[in-house]
Amino acid sequence: MSRDRLPLVVEPEELQAALDRDDILVVDLSQTQFYRQSHLPGAVHLDYAQIVRAKPPIMGLLPDPPQISALFSQLGLTADTHVVAYDNEGGGRASRLLWTLEAAGHSGYSLLNGGLPAWLQQRLPTSTQIEEARAASYTVHANDTVIADKDYILARLRDPATILLDCRSPAEYAGKDRRAQRGGHIPGAVNIDWSRALDPKRNMRLKSEEELQSLYQEAGVTPDKQVIAYCQTHHRSALSYIVLKSLGYRLVRGYPGSWSEWGNDPHTPIES
Repeated sequence: MSRDRLPLVVEPEELQAALDRDDILVVDLSQTQFYRQSHLPGAVHLDYAQIVRAKPPIMGLLPDPPQISALFSQLGLTADTHVVAYDNEGGGRASRLLWTLEAAGHSGYSLLNGGLPAWLQQRLPTSTQIEEARAASYTVHANDTVIADKDYILARLRDPATILLDCRSPAEYAGKDRRAQRGGHIPGAVNIDWSRALDPKRNMRLKSEEELQSLYQEAGVTPDKQVIAYCQTHHRSALSYIVLKSLGYRLVRGYPGSWSEWGNDPHTPIES
């Protein structure tokens, strides 16, 4: 079988045809009970909590490199492994793993378009067998170019070359739904709810490339700008990050602390 790399966003039928490749590792980030009920053949389960770190009130932080190295070693990753991630809730959890892989210097990864719902809708094979990962030895090579922290953003507020993409709901953006000490958004941020990239009529697959290009570019989120995506904990915004990458955006970063950090810091500027 050809060893051509899978696309960043892979369709269910395309993945099914590649499941027997020994360089592909399928990772299920659904809740444990759903994994036990049904998952893709050969998929290993990963608890979402293992790829985020909390420092209350800041949630969603990136684990440190030794933790990530240990986790990826347990999963059986090598430098040549191509990871395909999916979940059963729109792709946020799976995308957070893919962003973490890139932050760790790993470039071989794909998102299963539509996740488990799309796979089931196509009536493709599933399994209830609990898969044990084959341990390996993995070393992280940190890639800071995909990460934005608070200081990085503060230095670029109102920078015309940078777009802050708020992927939360309009109510959160406006401060009406407050999930931190303060409500509102980072000054100058553009609000595009992460779920607007999904097509509910197609089992939560991504909308067409044309629809997605229009969604972002009409809001001023254009490929010539550096885009920094955030939500509450870089869970929802991780999907937006992957979507933008799939559209050819090269300068994209994720803010792991997101509003759980910004909204709980009394010294950061906000708008509402």
